[in-house]
Formats: sequence, C-alpha cells, structure tokens
Amino acid sequence: MTAAISGLGAVLRRRTLLTAAWVVTLLAVVAVFVPSARADNPIVQTVYTADPAPLVYNGRVYLYTGHDEDNSTYFTMKEWRVYSTTDMVNWTDHGSPMSLTTFSWASANAWAGQVVNRNGKFYWYVPVTNRATGRMAIGVGVSTSPTGPFTDAIGRPLVENGEIDPTVFIDDNGQAYLYWGNPNLWYVRLNTDMISYSGSATQIPLTTAGFGTRTGNASRPTLYEEGPWVYKRNGVYYNVFAAKCCSEFIGYSTAPGPTGPWTYRGTVMPTQGSSFTNHAGIIDYNGGSYFFYHNGALPGGGGYTRSVAVEKFTYNADGSIPTINMTTGGAPQVGTLDPYVRQEAETIAWATGVETEPSSEGGMNVGWIDNGDSIKVKGVAFGGGATSFTARVASATSGGRIEVRLDGVNGPLAGTCTVGGTGGWQTWTTVTCPVSGATGTRDLYLKFTGGSGSLFNVNWWQFAGGGSSGGNILTNGGMEDGTSGWGVFGSGTLSSNTTVAHGGSRSLQLSGRTAAWNGTAQDVTSKLVNGKSYATSVWVRTTAGTPSAKAMLAVTAGGTTSYVQLAPATAVNANGWTQLTGTATVSWSGTLTGATFYVETTAGTDPLIVDDASLQ
Repeated sequence: MTAAISGLGAVLRRRTLLTAAWVVTLLAVVAVFVPSARADNPIVQTVYTADPAPLVYNGRVYLYTGHDEDNSTYFTMKEWRVYSTTDMVNWTDHGSPMSLTTFSWASANAWAGQVVNRNGKFYWYVPVTNRATGRMAIGVGVSTSPTGPFTDAIGRPLVENGEIDPTVFIDDNGQAYLYWGNPNLWYVRLNTDMISYSGSATQIPLTTAGFGTRTGNASRPTLYEEGPWVYKRNGVYYNVFAAKCCSEFIGYSTAPGPTGPWTYRGTVMPTQGSSFTNHAGIIDYNGGSYFFYHNGALPGGGGYTRSVAVEKFTYNADGSIPTINMTTGGAPQVGTLDPYVRQEAETIAWATGVETEPSSEGGMNVGWIDNGDSIKVKGVAFGGGATSFTARVASATSGGRIEVRLDGVNGPLAGTCTVGGTGGWQTWTTVTCPVSGATGTRDLYLKFTGGSGSLFNVNWWQFAGGGSSGGNILTNGGMEDGTSGWGVFGSGTLSSNTTVAHGGSRSLQLSGRTAAWNGTAQDVTSKLVNGKSYATSVWVRTTAGTPSAKAMLAVTAGGTTSYVQLAPATAVNANGWTQLTGTATVSWSGTLTGATFYVETTAGTDPLIVDDASLQ
C-alpha cells in the first residue's frame, strides 16, 4: 500500500466492503465463481468494471472500462481504467489514466466511452456531466500512449445534448464518425484532428425496421436503448447496441453505409446475468472474433456493481452474428505465457482478495494481500523445468510467504519464498527461492500466506532455469551486470546508473546523445528468427525533459537496412518509469548481416535511462 496515497483510509474501507460482499454472497455463487481451471469470466476481479471498449493495437488488446465504486446504489463512477493482454486470459492492469478530474469542466458521471487511435495519438471519448449546464456532454481525452496518461484534448465538451454513450468509427476512406445517444441516436462527422467536427449533429431515424419493435412503451417504439458500437466488416456496417431496458439485451442492425439505412438483425446476447444493463464491444484479434460485455457476476455484483467479461465467437457464413451466451469459462487462451522473462504481478487471469495500486517503481503493483489471498496466471510455459522463482516485494509489516503452486490454489507446491519486512509498502527488495516440478504448460497460482492483516506488496516476478523456449534474447536485460552486453547506437556515453533502477539495483544511462536516434543498444544478429513475432518490454525514464521514446530494431539483410518499430512512441519523463511495450513480426530477405535492438526518442537529445529490457 502506497503511504503517499491520499484518502488511504477510504481505500482500506473499500477493501472491507469488497470482502464483506464476497462473504455475504458466497453461498449463492460458490458453484460458479470460485476460481477453477476454467473460470476466467469476469476478466477483472480486483474492482468492479463496466462498459467495455476493446482496442487492438500493435499486436495487443487494450480494454478500456468504467469503474463502478464498491457498494454503489447508482451508477457511481469517478474514473476509467485500462487493461491489456496478448493471450485473452491474462490481463495486465494499467490502472486509471483518466478520471473526472481530467476534465475541469466535468462534475460527475464517468460513464461509458471508447478509445480510437489516429495521428499517432489515442482519443478517449467519454460522457460526463457538464458542471455549467448540468447536462451530459461528450468530452475527449488524448494521449500518445494507449495506457495514458490522458489529458483533456480541448478543455470543453466536444458535443453536448444531454445524451450519452459515445462510440467512434473510422471508415476506410478516412472519414471518422462519432455516434452516441439515449434515448435517441446521433452522429457527427469528425474532422481528421479527431477533436472537432463538420456540420451539425444529425439524428438517425429510429424506425422499427431499422432497430426492431418494442412493446409496452409508446415513447420508445424501437428496441434501441443506448450503448452503440459501430464497426465495418466485409463491406457491411454493424451497429451493436443495448436494447429494451430494463433488463437490457444486446441486439444489432446492419447497413450498407455508415449512416444507414439500418436494418434490424436480431439478438446477439439475450437478457442474462444480474445486471439490468449491458454494453457491448466487438473486435477481431489474432484470427478470432471476440464479444465483450458486462454483468453482475462477481460477489456483491449487480446493476450498479458490474464486471466485464468476454466470449470468443464465429460469424455465420452470411456475416450475421450468432447468439452469444454469458459463460464463466470465457475466451480460450491464445498461446502461452513465458515465465522466464519478467512478468508484472498485476498480470492476472483470476485474483482472490487482492487489489492493485500505482507502484513507485512504475506501472502498478499488487497490494492489500492478506493470508489466503491468491493470483492465478493461466497457461504458463515452463518447458523443461524452472529451478528458481524471484519476486519484487515490499512490506511495512513483518511480511509473509509466497507459495508457488501449480494447477490449483491448493495444487502441488513447487516452492515457497519468504518475504520479510522492508520498512515500507513501497520500499522494494527482491527475494528468490528454489522451485521444483514446474514443467510443461501449467496454470500458476501464487498463494499468499502469513499472519493477520496486510502482509506485503508484489511488483513483479520471474522464473529461472532450463527449458525456456522463446525467452528473452537480450543479454543482461535487467542491467544488473552493468553495461555488459550493451553498447550505443550512434553516439553517446553509456554508463551503469546505481542511483535509480526500475528493478534490482542498476539501470543504464546514455548521456551525450547528439541525435534523436542515438540509443542504448544490443546486437541480436545471431538470435533473431526470420518471420517470428517478438514481444518487447523496456522501462525508460529521462534525467530531464519529456520526450517520446520507442523501442526499435535495425535489420540489415541483402545490403539493405530496414527499421522495425517494436514498441510505439510513448512520452517519458524524469519523475518515474514508463514501460514501452509492443509486439512486432521481424522478417527479411537475403542474408542477415546485422540486427540491433535500441531505444530512441522521436525528437531531442535528452539523456535516457533504461532498465529491465526484454525481447522475446
């Protein structure tokens, strides 16, 4: 727990409420929602989440959600949150990069929004209450990173008519559309800057042919209620929406153009679950189609304490969407997780008891760990076998133990790491313990044991040992061996920095850069595989300035050098660590004669500090 967090008592009370909710509802849900090898829905268990908005970017799925406050009796929502995954089951918590306080003109109601990327930026369209008018209005947050932080793009509402639930679609010709509405359905044509529009708001006719027939409500003759999600597939425009409150189901319509005419096509997800609302988001990722929604499935859940879930589906041959039902199993895993590179503790398939918070070392950490709490990480590829387990931990008390278990929270015990007191919840140290029996692909459970009260925090973990296939190909990726294995791309002076470190006790600092492309570098020529997809993670900060940094690969083959962007440009600063992460396929023609991994900036020559780099 971060001592510097304001309102810590309120945070602790939130934990108490959540725990109480688990106890009160346990008997009603134990058969379905106690985590097992197949229970992966809802996909976030540390807080209540709602109104999913997925985005595929650079080989990764980013999920933007609202946050229902614990014990809510209305749509009490003060912030938005971000999660991401590459395998659809283990989700990394990126915290809250945008809240009501982002918009100085907003007073309440951080409700359902959506993020799109364009012009090298990410735009988050959200409905909030305009303090000056008391009406709901659409604001726009902007960031250079999919995980934020986001700032108010224009300092005022983009559009305001008292209605909610914005969704944005960019057509093949580059024209972007913003749709929103309850009880009506509106759109505007966004300009290429994504923060202004041409013309005026246009109301889409809600006809029964276009949006189905509702009975029993003369003022709402069609099924359309709210929450539109517009996209295009094989030349057909889809509008998936929440239908017929209350309780809502998910229906959809199609059209030959982005503004209609719409034809109602039927039900996607029937009325199910214990939430009287629902909200859909649909993406294609890694050859599959995925349907996101919310329900009230977590203990203590309901119409005002919702949770996001996901299902994989296949379109029918004619392009229609099949009926999709809520499950506790969720989507199948895409690939496996590599335990031999550093994994963030907040990368979770299922969590029991714990919560997350911002870490002083960058990113998030897992905290509020009590005796018996646990984290499940699914589909961990141990290969021939791990020999040790390392975790980055902190404790303001006497600590406790991390039990490394396989296949279940009480499954085979592979090892136990003892965590002692470190003098503070953000005073970090690294502990290592031997493990055995961790072979093949298994579900990993980190079970936390100890005395009463909060035990310790965990920032990250990593296994070591034989059998690692597809692991980190960078030498000295943790920078603990000084500059060994590393050099300079271009010009500058590389040195080992013992003053600041993201993990461990050292980082690498490059000073004296004379061009933006100068960066800390490593030769990986002998380690690359042609046509392979590589995942990159590296933590970066500056000594001064706020440039945007990105991870690159210079590949020379057949006498030609090409440059592969491994992780997109993200703003970094001197006040903390920022993670650059991404996935890219590396391929070449001819004979490979050189390949260099390096970190550069988009502009400027500010000194860069890097740590904990992996290319796998």
